[in-house]
Amino acid sequence: MSVNRWWPEGPICSGCLAKAVETYGVCDGCGVERLLPGIGPNAQRWCTDCGGGLGDFSCTRCAREGWRERAGVCGWCVLSERVSELLDDGTGRVRPELEPLFERITTMARPRSGILWLSRPEPQGILRAIARGEVALTHEGVHTLMPVRSSIYIRDLLVAAGILEPVDRFLFLFEQWWPAWLETIDNPQHQKTLRSFLTWHFLRAFRALAADHPLGFGPPQSARRHLRMAAWLLVELDERQRTLPTCTQGDLDQIFASGKRSLRDDLQPFLHWAMNTRRMPRLATPAHLGRPVALITQHQRIALIRRIYYDDQMPSLDRVLALFVLLYAQSLTRIHRLTVDDFHVDDDGQLLVRLGEPPAPIPPPFDQIVLEHIKERTNQTTATNPESLWLFPGRRAGQPLATKSLRLRMQHLGIPNLTSRSRAIRELLRQAPPAVVAGMLGYSPSRSENIAAEYGSTWQRYPGLARQPRRPPRIND
Repeated sequence: MSVNRWWPEGPICSGCLAKAVETYGVCDGCGVERLLPGIGPNAQRWCTDCGGGLGDFSCTRCAREGWRERAGVCGWCVLSERVSELLDDGTGRVRPELEPLFERITTMARPRSGILWLSRPEPQGILRAIARGEVALTHEGVHTLMPVRSSIYIRDLLVAAGILEPVDRFLFLFEQWWPAWLETIDNPQHQKTLRSFLTWHFLRAFRALAADHPLGFGPPQSARRHLRMAAWLLVELDERQRTLPTCTQGDLDQIFASGKRSLRDDLQPFLHWAMNTRRMPRLATPAHLGRPVALITQHQRIALIRRIYYDDQMPSLDRVLALFVLLYAQSLTRIHRLTVDDFHVDDDGQLLVRLGEPPAPIPPPFDQIVLEHIKERTNQTTATNPESLWLFPGRRAGQPLATKSLRLRMQHLGIPNLTSRSRAIRELLRQAPPAVVAGMLGYSPSRSENIAAEYGSTWQRYPGLARQPRRPPRIND
């Protein structure tokens, strides 16, 4: 343990000291809202005056209490100095267009994070280039700066600050990626074919989708894989001295026979597009071999739910994430788009979540876990998401946690994602008709009907009502 200083209770390490001088609220001793570094014998939160002997944490410049980055100077003052220098347009002041970015960074709740970030050369170079007008203050201009990961991070900050107009980030990144990738294709005829494929099969669909809702990470990533496999197929045909128009059924069969099991799914979009546009003859492709859905048992599902509920040392983020998979059979792509506005309490005090229509109830005691997480959401102390509405705020401005991060968390918990969802939806379909479950959880009605039929609970036969006779009875009957 690295002892940073001594307090009345004894030595305090640097980690505990940092947490103490970043804790604010109403003092349990004097009732004043200020810095609360002290802890009383009964877990009271005390200010420096009520705690006694804790020291003075007021800044000699701005008089604000908090972490001192330098002797007598708080982190916010040091952060303001660094940001002012980086956003200087050459006249000794912050570039006027970047004033909202300056405000967003310098008012973050945890200035140490900003100071650490700005000590790296990557953001320093990008911010200086933007401030001095070395690139256009546009999405395309910022994207030309290297490294790309840092430029994407800063571009998201510019959007969150209102300096750049909002765009679908995944569509934008895909549109920036494909021209450079296409230049790596040596054969001009292959380039022409692939350009047509990505323009009419992917770009048109992506732009239509992005007009209604965020595109997400998955579709562009799949498109990149399909494009690379299409380029591979064209090279493979060249080696066989074939082209798309001269490709035969035998060529296609040999290619699939020598490839991996996933080859059929990877090439299917390109082959269908080429056949439908008459760039190649209509040939047969291997049939899709559906694999049986692996399921955890209901006993295992209940055991996992109990573990999530009773383990109060588990981060609330992990508990809520696992509960939405185990209780509501939600996919990670759906979970990561949830916001706090999707939750509300009705007149009877029941917590509801809008996964579909009507909203689904969250029964006690799980409702308290969700409410606790909403109050303690992470990634809100920096300039990225200080006022985020995401249920799981991410580390990029305006973005939720990526599905990859959620998947890794599920793996760390030892909870299988797909098999748990598969069991959960089947158990729910045993308790209610597919149409009700589909509407409440945002599932496809037809898909829910198929799952229910496979599982043997179709809800097709309801108790029959006594039918009225077709004609009224006669007196003499």
